[in-house]
Amino acid sequence: MPTLRTRWTLDIADVIPGAPPDTVAAIGSDLLRRLAEPHRAYHTARHLEELLRALEDIEHSREITARQATLARVAGWFHDAVYDTTAAGGTNEADSAALAVRDLSALGLARRDVEAVRDIVLGSELHELPSDPLSAAFHDADLWILSAPAQRYAEYTAQVRREYAAVPTDAFRTGRAAILRPLLARESIFATGVARSRWEDRARHNLTRELDELTAR
Repeated sequence: MPTLRTRWTLDIADVIPGAPPDTVAAIGSDLLRRLAEPHRAYHTARHLEELLRALEDIEHSREITARQATLARVAGWFHDAVYDTTAAGGTNEADSAALAVRDLSALGLARRDVEAVRDIVLGSELHELPSDPLSAAFHDADLWILSAPAQRYAEYTAQVRREYAAVPTDAFRTGRAAILRPLLARESIFATGVARSRWEDRARHNLTRELDELTAR
């Protein structure tokens, strides 16, 4: 996979051929700076890289078009651009969506595409199963980490705990369990056929094991 900076430049050139190169570079640098903020442990450039790789798998399965995959990648850059673990629910997503609208509009992205990216970013708050292919592909790529190999999954859960280090242990366990239970309770964690066939079983195994650990006394 190309470097993140190269990937950003190529994707923007694809959907906004006339975008000013200096502005494209400046926005990309700002997004990378945000992902490197010291309070982040999981929501970093590595998460973005994993999301982009997962999107490649979904694109290769032909569940989305090449252009939809590009828009999903662009949304990936913005979906965690604003990340504050102390913010009220939905605030990070709303602020990240507003940033996407501002920056992508400034670059000249078509309004319908700006709105598609905005809606994807806003939808990343609750991780509800979407019905349209573009949102479904993004949803599944964002949640790929749930199906990661055991060592990476353990690293991921430790990273999330570090991001919420200020939260007392009991409160964190309760809150985290409240996030995992609805995912396990629904018929499918993932929305696309390729994700359900390749990632569903491993994700359920990981989530079940983590939930058991969180609720053990």
